[in-house]
Amino acid sequence: MKTADQNISHSKEKIFLTDVWLETLGKRSEAVLLPIGALFVGFLTFGLFLYFLGKSPLDFYALVYKAGFGTSFSWQNTLSRTAPLLFAALCVALPARLGLMVIGGEGAIVLGGVTFGVLAGSVSGLPGIIAILLLATASMLVAGVWIGAVGLLRHYRGVNETIASLLMAYIAIALMNHLVEGPFRDPDSLNKPSTAPIAAHLRIGDIPGWDVHWGLIAGLFCCLVSWVLLERTTLGFAARIAGGNIRAAQVQGLPVGRLILCFTSLGGAFAGLAGMFEVAAIHGSANASLASGYGYTGILVAFLARQNPIAIIPVAILLAAFEASSGLIQRRMGLPDATVLVLQGLVFVSILLSESLYGRFRIFYPVSQESEK
Repeated sequence: MKTADQNISHSKEKIFLTDVWLETLGKRSEAVLLPIGALFVGFLTFGLFLYFLGKSPLDFYALVYKAGFGTSFSWQNTLSRTAPLLFAALCVALPARLGLMVIGGEGAIVLGGVTFGVLAGSVSGLPGIIAILLLATASMLVAGVWIGAVGLLRHYRGVNETIASLLMAYIAIALMNHLVEGPFRDPDSLNKPSTAPIAAHLRIGDIPGWDVHWGLIAGLFCCLVSWVLLERTTLGFAARIAGGNIRAAQVQGLPVGRLILCFTSLGGAFAGLAGMFEVAAIHGSANASLASGYGYTGILVAFLARQNPIAIIPVAILLAAFEASSGLIQRRMGLPDATVLVLQGLVFVSILLSESLYGRFRIFYPVSQESEK
């Protein structure tokens, strides 16, 4: 027979477990509902912007749907633009788990593409798959070292990683322009300076049956690997602890410096893959088109996804659809290409404002009177 004290203790334990379950559910619901709400607020604000310009918001979003998802061709166009966004978002999401805001992925993308274009001629005599793997490794190493340097500056010199990564992105673009227009310029590239075209057997083709290159599959795989790293390994657990409180992590003996170097370098390496696929599957050589803004859009993707590598996938598809629709919007509505950038900016502001709302809504965290006592 259970005593009265045992029954009370058992009841309190059940109430406590229920509260923990409800709080966990509330946090997960909040992490989904608040970004979705911020997204719709951004859409609504942009709709008002269009209305005051004398344009129909409904027509705009109908064209976005048609250009991004309306046909199989639209889907393939969207998915082709999704691949670099996946890599660019990972460059932001991985360091963010350590509390670092790295926004210089554009520079890593550019350097990854330039590395592939410059070195392609030196390995053209090797079999295709071996040469591509070597070039991809080189692109990842260069971009990983570039973004890893941001982590080193942050940890050992106290340099703000946001400012450092942004400035290094501008340096990377300037370096790309110098190399492409100077020592590695193909003499036959007259109007658009480029490196020499890569050999045919180094070009990366499309997924069978789709007009989408293999970079999409690589991006999806990297997102899955990143999720496993962050959520199912001791390294990811250590990163979350360090991201919550670096001083506490240091007191516990965690190698904070190595964690910062590891996650910033890995994020940069993923961004380098984006540049590599842009050259190997799209452009065929390294040129100024590498600086197309994917690194900056990846910041928005990572924020919307709350730095969750799995959530990055649907968010990247959505943002890629908006970018794919810019041409159709320009033709049908007489709006400039920058209109989509205005939409992205408003959504980004909405996401930033929504950050202040986390933990504010009681409905997400139901706590019993017993646990409050």
